[in-house]
Amino acid sequence: MTSGIRDKVAIIGMGCSKFGERFDCDAQDLMLEAFIEARADAGIETSEIDAAWLGHAMPDLGMGPTATPASVALRLQNIPVTRVENACATGTEALRGAVYAVASGAARIALAIGVEKLKDTGFGGLPEFDFGPRASLFAPSMSAPGGFAQLAAAYGAKHKVNASDLKRAMAHVSWKSHENGAVNPKAHLRRRVDMDTIIKAPMIAAPLGLFDCCGVSDGAACAIVTTPEVAAGLGKKHESVMVKALQLAVSNGVEASHSSWDGASIITTRSAAKRAYTEAGVENPRKALSLIEVHDCFSITELVTMEDLFLSDEGSAVVDVLDGFYDREGGVPCQVDGGLKCFGHPIGASGLRMAYEVYTQLLGRAGERQLSSPTLGLTHNLGGFPHENVSGIGIFGLPGV
Repeated sequence: MTSGIRDKVAIIGMGCSKFGERFDCDAQDLMLEAFIEARADAGIETSEIDAAWLGHAMPDLGMGPTATPASVALRLQNIPVTRVENACATGTEALRGAVYAVASGAARIALAIGVEKLKDTGFGGLPEFDFGPRASLFAPSMSAPGGFAQLAAAYGAKHKVNASDLKRAMAHVSWKSHENGAVNPKAHLRRRVDMDTIIKAPMIAAPLGLFDCCGVSDGAACAIVTTPEVAAGLGKKHESVMVKALQLAVSNGVEASHSSWDGASIITTRSAAKRAYTEAGVENPRKALSLIEVHDCFSITELVTMEDLFLSDEGSAVVDVLDGFYDREGGVPCQVDGGLKCFGHPIGASGLRMAYEVYTQLLGRAGERQLSSPTLGLTHNLGGFPHENVSGIGIFGLPGV
């Protein structure tokens, strides 16, 4: 029987570039910005890194299909560097590779880095490949807003939530992210937006309005991981964060094959969450978790994820959201850095950015947005459409928790 990786791996350094329209630099510059912060935080030399994983989802838009640009940009010492991609869960996939390498004993110190340079495309959201020689490879049956609008419709129908209440709850999700992003100096969007503006914004795919949709960003984030023993030897015993669980679940086709799925939840998130809680020894996540970072590609996604993570009971997420349970002063603060919506969404970096916020909060380094004495945090990364996707769950905590 597998025992999992709980407390077998420590994060000793993390870094994150500023997210946004970074026309002043290329993808390699962004990686270096994040890496310099992480290496200084870890207190190691580049030559001490044994292996690295690069998360980069769209090779046509920056660096090509290999990991060589990361190795060259960071001057890694001829070590194995592996490029991974798993849609919008790419950052979590990169971290998973580094963490598993350390847990298995294959590496003493490993690096996970994710990057994307998306604003150069000119698209406000995910780039469209409906033109040119690759068009036949990118011909989805729906747009991303369209797919998640269907999630909203299914959720409302299943739980008999009227359109007005659902719209107000989704607006609150977006409002909260804008409030939190406004005090995050690395966030892409730092402007507060009132509820009335959000509710009356132009419709994108009913019931999703403009402020219900996250955009994309340029940015990079990275983590340096090792064993607790090495961390202690580096003087990091009390300045590291333990990996409690790291789980991934990928759609097996059930959602799109027949009618057993009701369309009102994300099956892979529930599967990954159950395994992650078991691995981390979390019995009641609503009471155990100090903060969460989830994949709010759309406001409805965050709302539904509250139930998929078993934080809100079935059909009660709307009430919890409107009651402020997930606000920064609520029971389980969500997106205290602004989330995908406002911190930004460079696909390859997003999962690592979430871990960066949890790591920063647990070590008490979040400045104006710092929470009071957090001990355990969760990240949730989702890639794909509601009917075909990958979910990644990470749980991170202070030593001894």
